[in-house]
Amino acid sequence: MDRYTELKSFVLVAEKGSFAAAAQAERVTPVVMGRRLDSLEDRLGVKLMHRSTRGLHLTDLGEQFLDQARQLLKDFDEIESSLLAGRNLVRGHLVVSAPAAFGRRHVAPLGQTFQTLYPDLKLSFNLTDSVVDLVREGYDMAIRIGEVTDPNYVAVKLASNRRVVCGTPAYFARHGVPRCLEDLAQHNCLAFNLQGGQPRGWSFLKDGRLVAVKAGGNLDCNDGELLYNWVKQGLGIGWRSTWEIEGELKRGELVTVLDEFAVPAYDIQAVYPQQRYLPAKVRFFIDYLKKTYNTPGYWER
Repeated sequence: MDRYTELKSFVLVAEKGSFAAAAQAERVTPVVMGRRLDSLEDRLGVKLMHRSTRGLHLTDLGEQFLDQARQLLKDFDEIESSLLAGRNLVRGHLVVSAPAAFGRRHVAPLGQTFQTLYPDLKLSFNLTDSVVDLVREGYDMAIRIGEVTDPNYVAVKLASNRRVVCGTPAYFARHGVPRCLEDLAQHNCLAFNLQGGQPRGWSFLKDGRLVAVKAGGNLDCNDGELLYNWVKQGLGIGWRSTWEIEGELKRGELVTVLDEFAVPAYDIQAVYPQQRYLPAKVRFFIDYLKKTYNTPGYWER
């Protein structure tokens, strides 16, 4: 039983003059109120109240403790009210982790605009393709692309996204268009190396099952933006996110292949640790990103 409930029950019994009246106010039984008082007295090791058929009477220690308990409850309620009032104040220091390329293009620039709305807020960004431990490393939130499975985190979808195989029209004119996953072995696949964080390869959906294809070619690296630029130059084909290439697809600079095997959801999500009260700085920034990302035409810029 928590101490707050014990203190509140003791004060209520003392003020109402009986377990029955206090129980009615708390919407519990008199037995429950009695157990709460017993628990408080046992923990403190003192008798706070004499109980008899003629009624309840505070002991000398009980009289002294009653005033202190009332003050403690008042202080607690004031602290909680202050915290609740502060939930809508965007201020303090917001620390955000995001994937490197995505963060450079779609998080940090928006952070600057967001800060103009809330000048009392300090923003810090860590742009890395490594998955960070938010709690241990002191982050308020992170942007993740793809599935979030950690039960200690809350995930909020910001925008839809897919991973697709793409290349320039000129590349496919020279080398042909892959028609099945096995054809990828005949193409120059521009992929992450072991340091790039995709050891399982490119993921696809085939016959209702998730499969991974080891893709390789004459160039690899550990930087997604470099891979993106190589694909745009026609040096090979890549497995890229639609957030990254939406504009190029619309302009015809890149085309996608093997779409029937694409994993349907590789969404952009905001994640933060489970907590009772979500700070306004986190809540408002998530809402701002979500609204911006879902503005028509945003990803085609």
